[in-house]
Amino acid sequence: MNRNTLPLFASTEYRTIKRFFIALCIFILTGCSTNQQKTDQPMNQSITAAEILGNPKYQAISYGGYREITRDTQPTIPELKEDMKILSAMGIGILRTYNTHYKQADNLLQAIHELREEDPSFEMYVMLGAWIDCKNAWTNKEPNHDAENEAANSAEIQRAVDLATQYPDIVKIIAVGNEAMVKWAASYYVQPKVILRWVNHLQNLKKEGTLNQNLWITSSDNFASWGGGDSLYHCQDLEDLIKAVDFVSLHTYPMHDTHYHPVFWGSDPSEQDLGKEEKIKAAMLRAKQYAMDQYASSAKYIQGIDSTKSIHIGETGWASYSRGHYGDEGSKACDEYKEGLYYHHMREWTNEEGIACFYFEAFNEKWKDAANPGGSENHFGIFNIDGEAKYAVWDLVDQDVFEGLSRNGNAITKSFSGDKSALMNYVKVPPLKKLK
Repeated sequence: MNRNTLPLFASTEYRTIKRFFIALCIFILTGCSTNQQKTDQPMNQSITAAEILGNPKYQAISYGGYREITRDTQPTIPELKEDMKILSAMGIGILRTYNTHYKQADNLLQAIHELREEDPSFEMYVMLGAWIDCKNAWTNKEPNHDAENEAANSAEIQRAVDLATQYPDIVKIIAVGNEAMVKWAASYYVQPKVILRWVNHLQNLKKEGTLNQNLWITSSDNFASWGGGDSLYHCQDLEDLIKAVDFVSLHTYPMHDTHYHPVFWGSDPSEQDLGKEEKIKAAMLRAKQYAMDQYASSAKYIQGIDSTKSIHIGETGWASYSRGHYGDEGSKACDEYKEGLYYHHMREWTNEEGIACFYFEAFNEKWKDAANPGGSENHFGIFNIDGEAKYAVWDLVDQDVFEGLSRNGNAITKSFSGDKSALMNYVKVPPLKKLK
């Protein structure tokens, strides 16, 4: 996190007074211009995705507000407002969501709308996800990856259109599908032609005036799906999709590949004289480089098709716990210390390069692997369910940016009571890399 972009005060009253004073000065210096934006109106109603993405003032994050073991229990508007205040305090300005089927999508937009009514200076924007499935996805039938779930997909897209129309000042991007083209998503993936169909549909709605012309359309998918890996993904429909989207939303997950493709991972034999933290730092720098390499390989393919296309990180993250492939009995990748190092590496790199990074994710969500509480999918948040700040954002607790804020009735405090030595007792050094 670039600390220069973080608010120094969490006080709503302070921000309101400061913005009023700045606006008054501009009003005077510009000769009392009659078209100066009024300070009693919501800020930046006309700001576009083009101005937000890659702008360090608007840090990005992936968000789900689910606090229970099932999505049958939807987060309430007060709970969503509680989360928005926490994220805003740490400099987050744009969120990514995943579907429109559940009530959370419109409740979230309503929560942001209400926060703006309460405080016109409050800013939070949304990349609204529309989930896409193949035919027979999530059923006892064989998934048909060459066809789509027409009814469900149409409904997802229409709800996204309705919400973007209702909240044009908040919804700045619609993402068609989440990892919907990558072939390891065996339960539901579709061919690029399906994503292309819906992207073109939304682009046509922009041309017709149904949707705001400045609304950006994308699809959010694994780096390989965007052509950065195996050539089996390269096809005419993918090329047409790259040309059709307003930008590419790309996923990269070095953490998962510490198990599935671990050639970059582990302690190098040349590092054996280093201390524990130094070995881990060296491994995490290799993880950062691994993500950068996946981005670069995708960019080479994408910009060979459309040299003007911008590429942002739609997802990347690092779990703080795993009782599986990535934990103490596996690649020893998951703990809060490594998560914190990766978080800061990714923020520093993407801020320097003008790349938006929808870091995955804001808060732990225990529904993701409900039958396995120790599953890594439940532990990607930089805050836990009760709002305890993990190591990645201990520095923000020290800066008092969360003063007066809470989650589930709990003030925002540090995990491990802020005792780094207690944290490090749980941290394992990556296994020794084998010599080739």
